[in-house]
Amino acid sequence: MSSEITLQDSFAARARIAQSIRVTPTMSSDVLSKTTGSDIRLKLEQGQITGSFKLRGASNAVLSLSDAQRAKGVVGVSTGNHGRGLAYAAKQAGVRCIICMSELVPQNKVDGIKAQGAEVRIVGRSQDDAQVEVDRLVADGMVMLPPFDHRDIIAGQSTVALEMLEQSPDLETVLVPLSGGGLISGVGMVMKAVNPQVRVIGISMERGAAMYESQKAGKPVLVEELSTLADSLGGGVGLDNQHTFAMTRAFVDDLILVTETEIAAAIRHAYWQERQIIEGSGSVGIAALLAGKIKDPGRCVALISGQNIDMQLHHRIISGEDVDVTAEG
Repeated sequence: MSSEITLQDSFAARARIAQSIRVTPTMSSDVLSKTTGSDIRLKLEQGQITGSFKLRGASNAVLSLSDAQRAKGVVGVSTGNHGRGLAYAAKQAGVRCIICMSELVPQNKVDGIKAQGAEVRIVGRSQDDAQVEVDRLVADGMVMLPPFDHRDIIAGQSTVALEMLEQSPDLETVLVPLSGGGLISGVGMVMKAVNPQVRVIGISMERGAAMYESQKAGKPVLVEELSTLADSLGGGVGLDNQHTFAMTRAFVDDLILVTETEIAAAIRHAYWQERQIIEGSGSVGIAALLAGKIKDPGRCVALISGQNIDMQLHHRIISGEDVDVTAEG
């Protein structure tokens, strides 16, 4: 397996962003370990400064810009967490930032981005619709930093894998939330470079899993975005995908889908059993474990990718309500 983004890029990114991010802890889950008969650990990346792993890639990309590029300002499309990370990274660097989003993005994520000082533009009902506005702004001179299919973004996300290996050097299986593939491409690249025997499993939701469908088709394909509790995993992979489609194919051992009911159960489990507040997208590893969808996980780390859930929605879920965002959205 080879990749144009290497382990050296990961170490360089870690040095570059060291003052911009938190090193997040890994904790053992006694309940999940007992339930699965394995050694289950949780990488608590939802504790990152902006509430998700996305700050790693955004910081690396912004800090890699030339002075001329910084002067032009940055723009990106986001389902929420990339936008929040990019807005924060740009603000820290004194760079103008515009985030384009679809109408499907929850209001709490829109508000979170605005709170970081970025301008938000709501366009259409998909990331592809929002991308049209991004392309227009790029034509006017701004620099696009996409949410996943970008060398510096992937290298930045990969730094979480370096931490995972240092905190759990004996790990056998890693569970990674899967959307456009920026996170799993970086994690997979690092894992396979350090220990090819580590099993890398990508997990997405049943509703609108673009990378899953694209891998099944053997090429990037369009997938309709649908309302889901795992809203941060929505969006396409890009028909002209340059990096993450091939890296996912090269470095990921299996892809698994979870249902809305399983996602809700994982959010409840995280709160009541692990004392963690996590969003649906960050819960998919726990969801797969609770549903028995991970065969022989062994020494397993589930990456909890984010916590930016609407707290009213979270309250409804942990209180046992049968929340159906597919009907509400």
